[in-house]
Amino acid sequence: MGAPQTPREAARYRIHSTSNSSPAPRPDMEGWEYFARHAEAAGIDSILISFSRYEPDPLIVSCALGRATTKLKFIAAYRTGLIEPTIFIQQVNTLSALIDGRLSLNIVAGSSKEEQRGYGDFLAHDERYARAEEFLAVCHLFWRNKDEVNFNGKYYRVEKGKLHTPFVAPDRSVPEIYISGHSEPSARLACSQGSSWLRVVDTPERLQPVVARAQACGIAVCLRMCLVCRPTRAEAIRVVEDLLPHDNAESTVELKDDSQMYQEAKAVASDAYWLSDSIWIGFVPHYGPVWTTLLGSPKDLAEAFLAYKQIGVTEFIISGWPEVDEMVNFGREVLPLVREAERRDQDTLL
Repeated sequence: MGAPQTPREAARYRIHSTSNSSPAPRPDMEGWEYFARHAEAAGIDSILISFSRYEPDPLIVSCALGRATTKLKFIAAYRTGLIEPTIFIQQVNTLSALIDGRLSLNIVAGSSKEEQRGYGDFLAHDERYARAEEFLAVCHLFWRNKDEVNFNGKYYRVEKGKLHTPFVAPDRSVPEIYISGHSEPSARLACSQGSSWLRVVDTPERLQPVVARAQACGIAVCLRMCLVCRPTRAEAIRVVEDLLPHDNAESTVELKDDSQMYQEAKAVASDAYWLSDSIWIGFVPHYGPVWTTLLGSPKDLAEAFLAYKQIGVTEFIISGWPEVDEMVNFGREVLPLVREAERRDQDTLL
């Protein structure tokens, strides 16, 4: 595994994953298992396996890690439109059976025109969401229909479709579907075909109407963020300030030219660092919205997570620098404070 990484080394590894010399595209079973074992030990429920041309296929990675673990769940990201829905469902159903149903899906419509076209997809942003609507509609028909499936849409047509391999899970017959995006088409898709709307973290006040809209549709909201936990807020601030790029050469925002979230990131002023006392956005103009960072002491962070719970958010996808160290720290320092507060609240209700 080598020497421990500094936060800056870990962040640069992620930033440079798009370069030709990056090791990120190569499967790393030893490193993946190391991360997964620490995730299970830290009390993490699931890990996101992302999708891009810069890394291995997420369904295959989920299978490899699922066979190497016993409790950890996997949220496999996928882009609709790159294969036909029937074969995708066959792959997902097979994977669910191989890893005891520990599988959810993160459906992404795409964020880069160049990358999408490299996969053979030339549809515009809103059309990709319309196609995703049909794609997931076909998926749900197969998951919920024991007989043959027929579908005739603008983008997909299925006639007398049959799959004998079912989706297998101990507590559900359909995988959870996380829909990523900030645009209106993503909101409509999440409400019509998803189980959770995946968005970048924001203040509870600004997220409250988003959560209310999702709840009215019967779905959850999951927040994506970076996390920096240190003994004091001042120490956490020093970490993120040290992670700022020395010049614009490290920027990755321009790669995502067809995403509402990244368009919003471009509009952020380079010196606008704070949304609140605990939400730091200094990385956003350089690396994009998923680098929006929740920072502070363990007590600060526990209070922040409880504030999100109060508005109805209970799911979070978290990155950190270095990721294993930050995850272990979260499980040891922050999560127990959250659980203790939840127990106190429950005792009060009783």
